[in-house]
Formats: sequence, C-alpha cells, structure tokens
Amino acid sequence: MDLAHLSTWWTIGSLVWAAYLLVLAVWIVLQKRSPFATLAWLFALAALPVLGFVVYFFLGPQKIKRQRLRRQRLRQQSRCEASAAPELEAGLRRRKQRLSRLVEKATGAPLASAERIDLLVDGKATFAALLQAIATARQHVHLEYYIFEPDDVGQKVIQALCDAVERGVQVRLLVDAVGSPRMRGRRLRALRRAGLEVARFHPFRLATLRPLLNLRCHRKIAVIDGVIGFTGGINISAEQSGSSATEGWHDLHLRVQGPVVGWLQGVFAEDWLYATRRPLPEKDLYPPLAAGQLSAQVVASGPDSDAEAIHRCYLQAISDARQRVWLVTPYFSPGEAALYALSNAALRGVDVRLLLPQRSDSRIVSACARSYYDELLARGVKIYQYPARMLHAKAMLVDDDCALVGSANFDLRSFRLNFEIALLVYEPNFVRDLSAQLSADFEASDRQHLPRRLSHWDRLAEAGARLLSPIL
Repeated sequence: MDLAHLSTWWTIGSLVWAAYLLVLAVWIVLQKRSPFATLAWLFALAALPVLGFVVYFFLGPQKIKRQRLRRQRLRQQSRCEASAAPELEAGLRRRKQRLSRLVEKATGAPLASAERIDLLVDGKATFAALLQAIATARQHVHLEYYIFEPDDVGQKVIQALCDAVERGVQVRLLVDAVGSPRMRGRRLRALRRAGLEVARFHPFRLATLRPLLNLRCHRKIAVIDGVIGFTGGINISAEQSGSSATEGWHDLHLRVQGPVVGWLQGVFAEDWLYATRRPLPEKDLYPPLAAGQLSAQVVASGPDSDAEAIHRCYLQAISDARQRVWLVTPYFSPGEAALYALSNAALRGVDVRLLLPQRSDSRIVSACARSYYDELLARGVKIYQYPARMLHAKAMLVDDDCALVGSANFDLRSFRLNFEIALLVYEPNFVRDLSAQLSADFEASDRQHLPRRLSHWDRLAEAGARLLSPIL
C-alpha cells in the first residue's frame, strides 16, 4: 500500500474517531453530571474507544423515570396527625424543623408519628423480630431486599412466608436481581407454586436497549399488615446474621409501629409497581392508625430523582449540628460537599466521629476510604476502625435529638446510583439507645492518629482507589 492510500485511510479513521468522540461527548454532556465525572468519562472513552464505550454503556450514568403513586391518603393522614398532635413538629428544635421540611420537599414524605421504634443490633435480634412479626400477619407481608440468600437464614424466612400463605396471608417478595443472583429460575418458580408473589428488580434482559445493571435497589423493607415495619442495613443472609453476638456482620436495623409505617409501605408499593407493572390493591394497604408520640420521617432516594434526598439529608443534618455528629458506615467515599460538611463541623468545635471497618469486604473500597483519613484527621475529625468483624451498620447521630438509620452508605453510589431508604428519628430516648451502642463500638475500635506511617505503595493504592470513587 502506497503513502497516498495510507494517508487516505488515516484521514478516514481520524474522521470516524472524531465523529465517535463528538457523538459520545454530546451524549455524556447532556447527562448534566458533575464536571469531574463528565471529563473522566470523556477521557476514558477517548483512550479506550471500544472498551470504554462498552463500560459506559453498561455502567455509565443513566436517568430513569418511574410511575409515581398518588399517596394523597397518606398525606391527609399525616396532616390529621399534625392537627391532632401538634407537639410533633412543635417539639422539634428549629434546626430539626429545617431538616424535616427539607426532607419533605425532597421526598414528598412529611413528618409522621410512630407508636414504637426499636433498635435491633445484629442479625440474630433482627431475624427473631422479623420472624415473630411474620407469624402474626393476617392480611399481607411485603418484603424488599437487596440480598436474599436461600441459605439457612433465608430458608427460615421462606418457611415463615409459606406458613403465612397457608393462613390466607398475601405475601409479596421483591429482590434485587444483582444482589440476589440465586433467587431466580427454579427457586422463584417453587415460591410462586407455594403461593408467593415474587419479583426481581432490574433483571438483565437482552431485549433492553440499555440494561440498568448499575442502578440497584439497595433497600431493606419489611411491612406486615401495614402496621409493623422494618428497615435498616441487614439483608436476608446467614453471613450477615450469625448465631451469636460475636458472629456475622455487625449491623443495625429498626422495628417500627405506627403511622410512619405507611410511608415504608408507600415506598414498597412504588417499587413493586415499577418492577412488575402491577399496582397493589388499596384494600388494607394503609390501615387507619392512631397517632403516636414519637416523631419520625422516611427518607427515600434513587436515580429516578435528581433530589438526592438522603445526600441532602446528611449534609443538612451535619451542617445544623451543634454538639456532635457520630457517623458509622461500612463504605466511605464522600463527594466534596459531604467531605467539607464533616470537616467544617469539626473545625467549628462539633464532636465529629467516624466509625469504619478495619477491613471491609472490598480492598478497593477500604483503600478509597483511607485516602480521606489525612485531611479529615488534620481538621479534627476523630476516626475509628472497627476490628472485630465486618462492620455493616449505616447510621448517624446528630446532637441529642436526631438519628438516621437506613440502607445508604456514605458514598457516591448510595447518594446517586442506588435506590436507598432511611428513617430519620427525632426522639431523645431512641438517640440515647443508639448513642450507647455506638459508644460501645467506639470503645472496641482503634482510633487513628496522624501521622499515618504508610509505604509509598500504600499511598499510591489509596490515591488510585480514590479515582474510582464515583463507581465503587
């Protein structure tokens, strides 16, 4: 081939490559993501024309739309509660009123009441309470989990659900397709033959134009008869359960009763409609419940909304803190706003403590979290590493009257990519219980100090892992 032909082919190849970059650049820029993430994807696609496109196609940012349910009945019920028990909102300090109103604007869920809120520590206590609640069901049981393993613990839950079906209870189970890979095929057919309604969230389908592999339902929700609800960090898994206080993952969960359960039910109903295209029947879904004396608020977020409600909730609560911010999370990868919120609170004299696992179930995630240690420690944030076993709890205490417990990690994936849920509790007695548990966890952990003595390779590993923080 002579030089003229080479030049022609080089020109054609350059034009094709330029057109490829132009089309993808327009596609990515129209996503309106952060400049850092947008530029990172553009450079990756330019450097890896084929592989980069495949990665972006499956794992790149996507926006989705979901059908919204009109929960007017719940909103009217909440307003009736507020008029019948005005001390709910009036009892909140002004800073917490700002937080409550922000959450309502971001999610549509107003401040609600609860008759009872129990803190459940670790899997053993959580599964005992869940199985007991399922055994009392008379109308329906709704379960939604990221991980549902058909192991020893999962089989106990399945047996309890089958027993409920035999009593005439309507049972619906929604699991994430990626988090629960073993819940498919013959297992699902067996459950359906037993009378359960089962659905999978975002299963991979070849017919789908662009599979939603990177947008996962990380929520943990259980609702029994619309009266009792569960949420928190614990999945259905023997690994996370353990048979004693020293086995399994260390985690936190909540059992709640009262009108706030209706908002957990509403989140499940929307997820069920989205996954199955079938709305739930309204009968017995939201039973009338007397207003309780405890104040709580459901915070749901996901990639179907640009509000990033849980992210905003964290930022507002930390910014409003005056005495303390105690944060526990298994995966720590904050954006700049969250990083500044924590360091700003510490600089103004707030007792900011961060509890992380000494070694998580991902070395890359652990390295990414440690890459933030130096700057946080230098600004007065106290960092502790939990050494005993895998720490999987996701909770935050703010001052003496506000707590957040849920499924969301303190990372960009939970803030922007996952469907998550949390419960804000504005109740001093509950805060005292959570404070006592976290105090024991801090006491059992290793506090980190400056200077951290690391090899050059360790520092390079941390810096490299931090670059991957948007997709971890």
